[in-house]
Amino acid sequence: MYINRTLDKVIRQAADFFPAVIVTGPRQAGKTTVLENYILKKGNYVSLDTLETRELARTDPGRFLERYSAPLMIDEIQYAPQLLPYIKNIVDREKKKGMYFLTGSQQFNLMANITESLAGRACILNLQGFSQAEKNNMSDSAPFLPLEKMLKQKENTSVKSKDIFHRIWKGSYPALVNDDDKNWNLFYDSYIQTYLERDVRQITKISDEMLFLNFIRVLAGRTSQLLNYAGIANEIGINETTIKSWVSILQTSGLIYLLRPYSNNLTNRVIKTPKVYFLDTGLACSLTKWNTPEALENGAFSGPILETYVVSEIIKSYWHNGRTPAIYFYRDKDGKEIDLILEENGILYPLEIKQKTNPNTGDSVNFSILSAFKKKTAPGGVLCLAPEWLPLGKNDFVIPVSYI
Repeated sequence: MYINRTLDKVIRQAADFFPAVIVTGPRQAGKTTVLENYILKKGNYVSLDTLETRELARTDPGRFLERYSAPLMIDEIQYAPQLLPYIKNIVDREKKKGMYFLTGSQQFNLMANITESLAGRACILNLQGFSQAEKNNMSDSAPFLPLEKMLKQKENTSVKSKDIFHRIWKGSYPALVNDDDKNWNLFYDSYIQTYLERDVRQITKISDEMLFLNFIRVLAGRTSQLLNYAGIANEIGINETTIKSWVSILQTSGLIYLLRPYSNNLTNRVIKTPKVYFLDTGLACSLTKWNTPEALENGAFSGPILETYVVSEIIKSYWHNGRTPAIYFYRDKDGKEIDLILEENGILYPLEIKQKTNPNTGDSVNFSILSAFKKKTAPGGVLCLAPEWLPLGKNDFVIPVSYI
């Protein structure tokens, strides 16, 4: 049974404005399903995952597009980039909306070809695994902001701490949503193997796949931390330049997000190093060998993985609404920090993430730092394991993690 995605409405909107719609993201995130849900009601579908179809698309793109007429969904477009100039010519000639719907997992190669061929003609959307809101049948949820009206809309959606950590451990990929957990190890072991054999080999030539796998595991263990290229290089035993290249591969594959520090040149005390977050917490748990949600909740990884979960859910709330989040963190040379800063219409919204049920005003004390940036600062929030939202001090809020 199809589970509604927040991106559904964005696809419909984009198809009424652009000739082409492209949905990118990591493998197994549901890209094919979400576009099939739209296109099969009014058009045709073809996959380039089969060798015969792929060969025709590569060797005779014109005949391919004659055989499969628009409106047309082409799955795994990265296997035949030769189609893109022909699609450009067709949409320029026909001047119609909603003609082509494309998916692709390898964002680096895909984006390079789209930028060259379909600039201004295609809407590019990013799909990750299911968001918490989508799992709760609230696919119409807006991008997250710590606003009182939004918190009231999420009342009665809080869950117990153990259930939060079960969600974190299980991850967000559609194949696991209705699974009873018995296939968790099989899924993620297969996922990594397929990623190494298909995506990584096609993006770059890596001679030692086991070394790359070790790199992914080391990086997963550092999720929610400052990205220390030199430290990772020393731990694995390869050079820093290679580590930077491999981080870029994971980023363009849609597996990690680099969170940038907030700065507007009014202070020179801000640390410039980004933080790294895995976008699927189940994958991070698998790579770091946390094999049960109970061990995860009670172990040393619980704090970093909770923060990773919050960041990934906030990012998905924007991407799945067709928007790019203005999301940052703050840390200065004096050791003062704010876990997250959201910026909306020139207003800053500070957020802290705490693994506790009863935060106090001391947890939001660093929000005042933002006054140095000479921008309006709205009430912020402490995202935590509390059972319900509450006022915190004069302006801020206690916000259950399940409200995102």
